[in-house]
Amino acid sequence: MTLDTDKAGVPTGLADPPAGRPQAPAVTSRTPKSWWRRPWIIPLMAIVAIYLVYQVSPYVPESKAPVPPHDGFPAYYPLLVVHMVAGTLAIVAACFQVWPWLRKRHPAIHRASGRVYVLGAVVGGIIGLILVRFAPAVGQIGVSAATTLWIVFTVTAVVYARKRRYDLHRRFMLYSFAIIMNNIWGVLIVNVLMRMPFEVGFTYMLEAARWTGWIFNLILVQWWLYHTEGRDVGLPGRRAERVRA
Repeated sequence: MTLDTDKAGVPTGLADPPAGRPQAPAVTSRTPKSWWRRPWIIPLMAIVAIYLVYQVSPYVPESKAPVPPHDGFPAYYPLLVVHMVAGTLAIVAACFQVWPWLRKRHPAIHRASGRVYVLGAVVGGIIGLILVRFAPAVGQIGVSAATTLWIVFTVTAVVYARKRRYDLHRRFMLYSFAIIMNNIWGVLIVNVLMRMPFEVGFTYMLEAARWTGWIFNLILVQWWLYHTEGRDVGLPGRRAERVRA
């Protein structure tokens, strides 16, 4: 906002910036909403909790675990356990990472949960790529592509955070979040298709589960990034930057 120099009696040259000098983009400061005014955060955490109970419990103990044949690879189950633990840490930490109230009010917790998320994503993703060759051939390309992108997006987000490019850090962390939430879509798609009044082929079912969720999530995240471009997102301990084109 510039002063009305005619009424204030201030010389024009003191009120206006020198010609040719770029002005810093204005950043709108917003008061963080109360945690309960984010109606989506509690359902998100509830869905993640239900998914973890539903997905992880059948694999303990090992004698009852529905694992595919893995003859000649005795490390399969130990690696599977590490993969599940890392993935659980990542998906729980992701809920805290996308919680705006926590990010603005408690930046130290946001950064700590971010480190947990990155550790879970990198460890879980690498082990997932090792184990995917034992999964059914149908859908292997889809799950391999999603897992690879998950690792790449997460590491890229860390690199941009280190460079203090918090606009791009936010972008790639949201891409990473879109990938990890594909796991929930996969379980939902399979269960819905299995209960359809008509028969759905196993091939189509698995391919849909491996591709549909993360592609839809990435489209949704990209729309959200366009929708919030230039908004003060309250990055922890830093002044938010505008998203650069």
